[in-house]
Amino acid sequence: MGDAFIRHIELLGYEKRFFPSQHYVYMFLVKWNDLSEKVVYRRFTEIYEFHKALKEMFPIESGDINIENRIIPHLPAPKWFDGQRSTENRQGTLAEYCYTLVNLPHKISRCLHVVNFFKVRHDDMNPVTDSQIKKPEVFLLTKDSKKNPTDITGPIVLQTYRAIADYEKSSTSEMALKAGDMVDVVEKSENGWWFCQLKNKRGWVPAAYLEPLDGPDESEEQEPNYAGEVYIVQKSYTAVEEDELTLKEGDTIEVIHKLLDGWWVIRKDETTGYYPSMYLQKAGEVNTSVKSELRNRGAPPRRSTIRNVKSIHKQGRKQISQETYRRNSKKYIQNQRKIRGNSQNKANVIIEKNEPEDNKPKAQPAVPPRPSKDLILNRCTESTWRKIL
Repeated sequence: MGDAFIRHIELLGYEKRFFPSQHYVYMFLVKWNDLSEKVVYRRFTEIYEFHKALKEMFPIESGDINIENRIIPHLPAPKWFDGQRSTENRQGTLAEYCYTLVNLPHKISRCLHVVNFFKVRHDDMNPVTDSQIKKPEVFLLTKDSKKNPTDITGPIVLQTYRAIADYEKSSTSEMALKAGDMVDVVEKSENGWWFCQLKNKRGWVPAAYLEPLDGPDESEEQEPNYAGEVYIVQKSYTAVEEDELTLKEGDTIEVIHKLLDGWWVIRKDETTGYYPSMYLQKAGEVNTSVKSELRNRGAPPRRSTIRNVKSIHKQGRKQISQETYRRNSKKYIQNQRKIRGNSQNKANVIIEKNEPEDNKPKAQPAVPPRPSKDLILNRCTESTWRKIL
């Protein structure tokens, strides 16, 4: 796998924080080349320092030598005192800056300076919220904002979900829910933990406790792929439910169905079962510190194990039974073996048919009989006749 680079940056809005003192941070949704999407928080003073260093690294592209060669976008310097009005008014400029930055030549947009600045930090995963004064206030950028040029290529859409049961958080980075709460989903992680917003609160919530407003069926869930994708187990897990699998670190498995609650259906040899996706890594991918840190957390709860579910829908979610997974997976493996066997038999038949023909001696050209002396004398030219005599 190649070096990491950023595909797109979306400005989600900003937060007003009160700890350790009142300040503002911008919220960015960073989309990476491995299709992951991460939320990061940056102060404007940090962004401006990053901008100045970028200009020093590329003096030609920043217009220091010739202003006509400038392609790095402008960014106004921070004010002596940045209040809420200036923070809000700067959003359009900042969104345009990020959009232009990502679309610069690769030597700039994919340089380590850019990549490292937008990488997820520890504070992004666990922002400080233990303020005794006041909880942070969040101001999301409106969806129809004309100041945001990213709306043209990929508008910011925060999907609204409803909690189907009460959830008590187990860490400061999580958010508690009550059945019926409406939350905006900022980030969907395939490990089954979603970063959500509820009024002035935000934190990680198990996807199993949420369902979309338009129906219980998740249109985003892909269909089972019985061909399977090869993954490596990065953390051991002992099965708790009958339809789960017990695996140890280093095992190679095949993922046949990726479910949004973070529990994927996998195949080990001819056995299928559920396994936490956060403990798996695609074969060939490089292990990162962020992924290792996430694996230290507990696996999210499964949808099927939530007790006393108070769903807003009369119709239950369509679910595939474990017997169906097992039967279809076994059928696929048998069909593949049959196809391989037939192709091998055809190859053998062709070889057997060709072998007798190859062993036959090749036909030799016929040698005409030697003409008699009288025939030669009757038909030869006068020159040949004189040589014979």
